[in-house]
Amino acid sequence: MKHNYLRNPYSSRQVTKFSKKAMVATSQPLAAQTGLDMIKKGGNAVDAAIATAACLTVVEPTSNGIGGDAFAIVWFNNKMHGLNASGYSPQNISIKKVKDRGYKKMPKTGWIPVTVPGAPSAWAALSEKFGNLSFEEVLEPAINYAKEGYPVSPTLSKYWKRAFNKYNFILKGEEFEPWFDTFTIKGKPPESGQVWSSKDHAESLKSIAKTNSKSFYKGEIAERIINFSNEYGGFFVKDDLMSYSPQWVNPVSVKYRDYDVWELPPNGQGLVALLALNIMNGYRLNFKESVDTYHKQIEALKLAFADGKKYITEPKKIQFKIAEMLAKSYAEQRRSLITDQALEPTPGSFKDSGTVYLSTADQEGNMVSYIQSNYMGFGSGLVVPNTGITLQNRGNSFSLDQDNHNRLEPKKRPYHTIIPGFLTKDKNAVGPFGVMGGYMQPQGHLQVIMNLIDFNLNPQAALDAPRWMWLEGKKLIVEHDFPKHIINSLIRKGHNIKIAVDSGKFGRGQIIYRDNVNGTYAGGTEKRTDGHIALW
Repeated sequence: MKHNYLRNPYSSRQVTKFSKKAMVATSQPLAAQTGLDMIKKGGNAVDAAIATAACLTVVEPTSNGIGGDAFAIVWFNNKMHGLNASGYSPQNISIKKVKDRGYKKMPKTGWIPVTVPGAPSAWAALSEKFGNLSFEEVLEPAINYAKEGYPVSPTLSKYWKRAFNKYNFILKGEEFEPWFDTFTIKGKPPESGQVWSSKDHAESLKSIAKTNSKSFYKGEIAERIINFSNEYGGFFVKDDLMSYSPQWVNPVSVKYRDYDVWELPPNGQGLVALLALNIMNGYRLNFKESVDTYHKQIEALKLAFADGKKYITEPKKIQFKIAEMLAKSYAEQRRSLITDQALEPTPGSFKDSGTVYLSTADQEGNMVSYIQSNYMGFGSGLVVPNTGITLQNRGNSFSLDQDNHNRLEPKKRPYHTIIPGFLTKDKNAVGPFGVMGGYMQPQGHLQVIMNLIDFNLNPQAALDAPRWMWLEGKKLIVEHDFPKHIINSLIRKGHNIKIAVDSGKFGRGQIIYRDNVNGTYAGGTEKRTDGHIALW
């Protein structure tokens, strides 16, 4: 890629940043600086990632927390590793039990959609396998921010207020009172510049740090979670937490142009991005701002999502071979369905067989692509009393249809939206990338990767470019600065398009790009949030 780093055709308060020794990019400046501090203290990119992730549970609680899940792609000593730290459903839950409580689909709040949190296990596993610094040292900054507090940023305040207004309307019952006790100041969400703290959150992080996360799954925090579940009709038992462990996995990839694009295998939806890129491999697109480019991207993504939503679920329950789905022949078959008009996507057939993102890099060339989330902002609306821990509602993505591949079953991991990405070329690391935001994530990966590779945009410009988001059928939304003439041309092709007022729907991304000739890093961060890159 030959980028013009001086030119960004899209307006942004950010420019591509450069560094020689290290770089940490994420959505909150305090968290990014915390990660860089770890490297300066003798830590590596993994230490930086853990410190940043733990800090983000404090300084951006609207998107993630201790009670969420995490995934990571780690490039360490010139070798790639994958970590799936997503949790499963309780062993005592079932479709029948949920339906017996009067539900026709999985709810978004309360105990039913709560799955075992994986984030604390991810931090410990990464530290044990790769870390230079002690686990307690890496978590210390997050503990201090939780205890002493920090001034809330404008963007964070905006989403905090939005969550408060929603929860104030829908959360009814005493089990939800700890959320309001924890995440309000005298009954109101924090204003921009107001200092928020949580001593309970600090104590939980301290306990996790001292025990290498064991207290969360086998100790005092686990007991609090189980007692809370028992009191308010949850399905959890001690063994659900005690038997949990994250899984080291092999990332999967497709060759896109001269690069290899890497994602984690299911239960994450990274496969959707790879399927779409594989379809786009059959086209040669000369111009980014053309109706033909956007139309083909949208149609490829729709076909990829149709497959992903049908087949992606708990790895042990998958009934297809990933290699078969990523084969060139299958991409050709799906590509043949694309015409000059918008289509209604349907899945192919096979034989049976509210998130935060961060990227880090150090002077040794180690890099981490890391993502964690509570799902839907603050998650289930449940905060474990006296812990400051919000529990995720990831189980909401389960289906109550017995014929669905992603149906609810005991001790099963659901279809997961959060996905880290990584780019290599000729077996050398190029760098980590990611775009947060639910089902926008593979769509963001497709658009950002094509911006980098096909259209030679520098990392910041690749992130700044106006985005589109497919919703369902022929429906999609676009950002307010999306070219109007292309909107009109896409409508003539049968797309149903609306211009979104809020750019928060289109994800928030980070990119670190390594120049393997000069040994330097170039980074881009999100203009749609309080994005920041800490440099050394």
